[in-house]
Amino acid sequence: MAGGKEITVGLIGNPNSGKTSLFNRLCHSKDPVGNYPRVTVAIRERTFDHAEWTFRLADLPGVYALTTQTPEESSARDYIHEERAQIWMNVLDAGNLERSLYLTSQLVEMGRRMVFVLNMIDEAEYKRLVIDAEALSRRLGGPVIKVNSITGQGLEALRAALVSMAQQERAPAPVIIDYDDHLAAAVTRVQQLIVDLHPDAMTPGQSRWLAIKLLEGDDALLRREGDHGHLLEMVGRERQDLAQEHGGECEMLFADARYAHVHTLMAATMVRAGGSVPHVDWTARLDALLLHRVLGLPLFIFILWLMFQTTFTLGKLPMGWIEAGVGWIKEGVGGLLPAGMVHDLVVNGVIAGVGGTIIFLPNIVILFFFMAIFSESGYLTRAAFLMDRLMHAFGLHGKALIPLVIGFGCNVPAVLATRTIESERARLIAILVNPFILCAARLPVFILFAGAFFSDRAASMVFLMYMISIMMSMFGSVLLNRILPRGMEESFIMELPPYRLPTVKSLTWHMWDNAMDFLNKIGGVILVGSMVLWFMKEFPKDITWSVDYAGQIEQMQKQPETPELKEAMSQLTRQRDQEALANSYLGRIARTVAPIFAPLELSWRDTVAILTGLMAKEVVVASYAVLYSEEREQAAESSSLRELLSKTMSPWVAFAFMVFTLLYTPCLATIAAIRREAGSWKWAGFSVGFSMVIAWSLAFLIVNVGRWLT
Repeated sequence: MAGGKEITVGLIGNPNSGKTSLFNRLCHSKDPVGNYPRVTVAIRERTFDHAEWTFRLADLPGVYALTTQTPEESSARDYIHEERAQIWMNVLDAGNLERSLYLTSQLVEMGRRMVFVLNMIDEAEYKRLVIDAEALSRRLGGPVIKVNSITGQGLEALRAALVSMAQQERAPAPVIIDYDDHLAAAVTRVQQLIVDLHPDAMTPGQSRWLAIKLLEGDDALLRREGDHGHLLEMVGRERQDLAQEHGGECEMLFADARYAHVHTLMAATMVRAGGSVPHVDWTARLDALLLHRVLGLPLFIFILWLMFQTTFTLGKLPMGWIEAGVGWIKEGVGGLLPAGMVHDLVVNGVIAGVGGTIIFLPNIVILFFFMAIFSESGYLTRAAFLMDRLMHAFGLHGKALIPLVIGFGCNVPAVLATRTIESERARLIAILVNPFILCAARLPVFILFAGAFFSDRAASMVFLMYMISIMMSMFGSVLLNRILPRGMEESFIMELPPYRLPTVKSLTWHMWDNAMDFLNKIGGVILVGSMVLWFMKEFPKDITWSVDYAGQIEQMQKQPETPELKEAMSQLTRQRDQEALANSYLGRIARTVAPIFAPLELSWRDTVAILTGLMAKEVVVASYAVLYSEEREQAAESSSLRELLSKTMSPWVAFAFMVFTLLYTPCLATIAAIRREAGSWKWAGFSVGFSMVIAWSLAFLIVNVGRWLT
């Protein structure tokens, strides 16, 4: 702590106002940002020090008003009501100030210590908008700081303003908005009764604000005042009288007054320099092409294909480097360690499992590079708009596209991102079909199998798997729409933000964070999983052999060496190793479960890989690497895991395995996220069963179609 003084600052603003970018700048954090609404769906807290103060900054979800229309608005409003922050930092989009000021008009009535941030001031300047910060400050009752959270412009002035505000012991008087005479009189009457019911408990500003919120029909505050029946009766009567006098709902009367106040602020504090804007409107021009009624959807599909093709093609060269490096490490460590159990654990367990997975790091980094461009440029929101009509035909909401695209990175944050969907039914469907989306954890599996069985068309096969994942999410939503009871249809309303050029720093952060996350998994779940797999493969040692392998090998070793004898000894050794595997703990488990996968023509090794994938999909590749580690040592030096794997099944069976791995049970982290977001273990269990049935059925169909065709 800088000097023993700590204060909490609430960060609040509209969606897509650059709030989280500012949060990251101030706190030197790397929380996810994106150029689309509701990237922040939960309250995040970080700290930063300045002068003698430690500021605890709370990044609230983006909201347009202090209502309870969405879960984000409820959590933000509750945070405010509970007075968990002593200072409020209201982030305003300087390029779209009028929209931002509506929320501000609600905040200033509360009489809290506030700092106002004119963020993205560069966009306002580009539009030739001149904002009088001093005049706006006088009218809002707090300092107004011009900031560019991307470049860091204005951050020192903002930190100084926070220190100055923290040193103030008393909050400023609330800003009084000029309401209609009837509204003002009703507010005064309700305020007087509140003062009588809560003597000395509130300042005049707080009692006035509570009166306004009660007249607006704020459900949470009405429940909080439930013990005061006389007050609620008076509020109900006042609301009814105002509606009759003005011919409109009471909350709309307050909204109209706030919009009038905002228009007055705009007229007094902002002008456009030099008349009309002379710049090219790139957003309109790009939208004319990318949102074209005919070309928009094919362009979107082509962009996806290009992303996956590039991910596979560019990743080949560094994959080869890493694979060669892993082989060099394996050979070097193997030469240093004496023969025995430790040698086998390190070489055939740890290095084989971890090394077999880490070679796919370049593909993960390239994929997340494109994901960052989609997110931060603003194209992701356009894709949701494009897909809305098509997705509605399958029973999915257009807003579900954003969580689905996020699922290409990881299904866990994608499930959390379904909070952007207001309809509970539509959100539940999006949650349950999201595990069908091909996440980055499954990408190494498909790169491995595509290279092993479809080397000439490997990139196209990986793209096909992505298309199947999208189609199966659509098919799953059709089934769920028939199962789940129908509710009220939700219209598609989503702000299309301006296109923004992602910065090198943000792209680097995005790739670095996801690369580190992948490496952490390799150092955690994959490392542990590889060691557990090796132990289960090697034990128990007290096996009752069907043949005296040791005796026969000993007899062969005494005979003169010939090519025939060498081949016979090699075959006998393979039979011994296969019998040892079959009688190991791993083999016994696989044999128990094997009948379920026998119709799919999958071997016991494939069964083991499927079972380990229940923990985390990254472990599937590690499982194959461990299971084939000894055979790779015995094969020629040029033999890779892909070459050994290509001899174990037909291309049709390999395709069926890929589809099964794509669709079957989500990993444990995703199951936990589904339970949390759907609110019940019932839906988490349903997701497991639903995905398993679909995965097995489709894989069975592929195997039988392949058998018929060949």
